[in-house]
Amino acid sequence: MTNQPVPLDRATARPPEPVSERLDSLLHAAESRAVGGLSPVAMGLAFFDFGVHLANAPFRGAALAWGAVQQGMRLSAAAADGDAITAPPSDHRFGDPAWREPPFHQISQAFLLGEEWWANAASGLPGVSRENQRIVSFVTRQLVDMASPSNIPWLNPEVIRATLASGGANFAAGFENFLTDLQETASGRPSGADVFRIGQDLAATPGKVVFRNTLIELIQYAPTTPEVAREPVLIVPAWIMKYYILDLSPQNSLIRYLVGQGHTVFAISWRNPDESFRDTTLDDYRTEGVMAALDVVGDICGDAKVQACGYCLGGTLLSIAAAAMIRDGDERLAGVTLFCAQTDFTDAGELQLFISEDQLAFLDDLMRAQGYLDSRQMSGAFQMLRSNDLIWSRLIKTYLMGEREHPNDLMAWNADGTRMPARMHGEYLRRLFLEDQLAEGRFPVEGRPVAISDIRAPMFVVGTETDHIAPWRSVHKIHLLTDAEVTFVLTSGGHNAGVVSEPGHPGRHFRIATRPLEGRYVGPDEWLASAEVHTGSWWPAWTDWLDARSTGRGAPPPVGSARYPAIEDAPGRYVLEH
Repeated sequence: MTNQPVPLDRATARPPEPVSERLDSLLHAAESRAVGGLSPVAMGLAFFDFGVHLANAPFRGAALAWGAVQQGMRLSAAAADGDAITAPPSDHRFGDPAWREPPFHQISQAFLLGEEWWANAASGLPGVSRENQRIVSFVTRQLVDMASPSNIPWLNPEVIRATLASGGANFAAGFENFLTDLQETASGRPSGADVFRIGQDLAATPGKVVFRNTLIELIQYAPTTPEVAREPVLIVPAWIMKYYILDLSPQNSLIRYLVGQGHTVFAISWRNPDESFRDTTLDDYRTEGVMAALDVVGDICGDAKVQACGYCLGGTLLSIAAAAMIRDGDERLAGVTLFCAQTDFTDAGELQLFISEDQLAFLDDLMRAQGYLDSRQMSGAFQMLRSNDLIWSRLIKTYLMGEREHPNDLMAWNADGTRMPARMHGEYLRRLFLEDQLAEGRFPVEGRPVAISDIRAPMFVVGTETDHIAPWRSVHKIHLLTDAEVTFVLTSGGHNAGVVSEPGHPGRHFRIATRPLEGRYVGPDEWLASAEVHTGSWWPAWTDWLDARSTGRGAPPPVGSARYPAIEDAPGRYVLEH
């Protein structure tokens, strides 16, 4: 290893495609851009499957018709100020008191009853494949969401009130917001870039870049305590995001918190790939990312064992690397921490909607044409999973009400997107999501399969209650895959906000329980009922866990070494790439 970027091995690059396949691929790529990445063939086949089975179920059709009549009767029985139906707590569309007044109350009630009917109509039809059932339910929900009265200016009392109060200035302000967003989308400039500056306001924990290759920069953070735990912490973030989600503002930086608690911290900062990385493989991320970083950490810290921590995709990659290390007799890991990271993908939630043979072929064609998957193409899929909160509510507030959300550090980070190399992302989706090779012991590393069951190092695993990317019950399945000691934490919040949960953050709580080495399996619902609930942040519980498994404390290691001297100040160069 050297501190100079070295090219990745491209010996396994794909052979040239036939001209006909190349032309079809370009056509499919154009189609994918037009329809937001959802395969029209997959959607058409799903609705055909559903329609044929519904046509062959006349009594189900009659029951749906009678259900529609019953919904009308419920609406009539509720009278002017009664509630025929109550929106779930997560639905904020009709939270304003004006929705309780006529005629808006009746309008919202009629919509919610209709929404309930459509949800029932588009689900639970025997004979329809699970994959097609998910697509029909998802597309139906999107169409119904679009028709919500909250999205129609003359049916939304909040928009009417703002229009009367401002004399229509809200629409002028909304149009100005639209033009601004359009310009930012075209330029690729992150939202909040003028307010939150990387290296000053964000990613500002002092440290040095001590290693750089073509794929990563490795940052070592400066110690702030006279003594540190002997086991350094290596953070492997997801390459779908910039690493500084864990080093936001000083008050909510997990990295700064760890350093302040007496830990030597290293963090990988992934390269933001362009089309030249199209043939980068998932194993390149393991070798040039995790394994290269471990070599550097070992050299700087005197071959101390490492507490490795992976977030989201980084956690999945770390699990693969850890399993391969144990298989090959490499015992450098003292423990493994996983944040919102799946190792079994059979229950990956609604994200599975986008993972099928048809969808992956469609997505492969798009990535093959570009050489990567753009962050905006990925974020669109995630936003559709929570369209009420992440799409429609934002559009109403920004373009109809003319209001702007005050930028914060998490919003600025979220807008600072990254790309995914075509080959790597295709391998990840197919081998892990679609084929579940890792959980089944079929995932190959250097020609031989690895097994999570080989991992015996203690594990600290975090799931979040409202995670729609890595559902916590899916994360919990790590208990089925290994007999290692597992401390499992379920914390309030979602995929990002649940992890960025600093001490003092109001309204936070978490559950925690430890299964000992080779202990009895406890299912997720039983675990939920029995795990002790704590108020506040789970961060101190993690540092207590790290301290309890440390071999002691001593003087901090030097920043860098003779072989890997400091190159430049953190946060380095790669995090600035757009």
